[in-house]
Amino acid sequence: MGYKRFTKLLTLILLLFSGVIVSCQKDQEINSDSSGKSDTTFSAPNNYLAVKGTLKITLPDTTYSFDASTDSIAFVNVHNDNNQYFGITAINKAHNMSFGISSSGYALSNITTDIAGGQLILQQSGNKPANQYALINSAGVQDYGKISLGAYKQDSVLAKGTFYTYLVKAGLGSTTPVKVKGTFSLQLK
Repeated sequence: MGYKRFTKLLTLILLLFSGVIVSCQKDQEINSDSSGKSDTTFSAPNNYLAVKGTLKITLPDTTYSFDASTDSIAFVNVHNDNNQYFGITAINKAHNMSFGISSSGYALSNITTDIAGGQLILQQSGNKPANQYALINSAGVQDYGKISLGAYKQDSVLAKGTFYTYLVKAGLGSTTPVKVKGTFSLQLK
C-alpha cells in the first residue's frame, strides 16, 4: 500500500513540476515555424500546452477558472517505469492559483478512469499561508473520483471532459473531504 501512495505522490509532483515549466513558457513567446504554426509541445513528447479553452474547478462554495489565452494549462502524459499517467495541470498568470489532477492509464477519447492524484493551491494576499487542498490519503477510501475524457487530440481539440474528486484542506486537522467537480475544454489551435 505504501508503494501506491508513493507512486501517486510522485505522479502529482511530476504533474505540478510540468505545470511550472508550462507556466514559465506561457509568459514567453511561443515559437512559430515557417508555416506560422505554433509549437505547443514542451519538454517531453505527448505533453501539450493549450492555447485556447478553459478549465473550471468547483468547490462547494466557489468556482475557480483558468483561461488558456492568459493562464498556463497543460495536458501531460507521464511515464514512470511501467506505469502511465495523464493529467491536467494549470497555473494562473498571477501565479497565485495552481491546480493539478492525474489518472493512471493512457489518455484516449471516450474513456472514464479513476483519479490518482490531485491538488489545488490558492495563495492568499499578504503574509497569510496558502490554502492547500490535496487528494484524501486514506486506505479506507474506495472512491478518489473519476475523470472522463470525451475527446482527446481530435482535430484542434486537445482534451474535453469532466472530473470529480475529493480533496482535503491541509492544516485543518480534519479529514473531512470536499467534493470538487470540474470541466475542461482545451484546444491546440
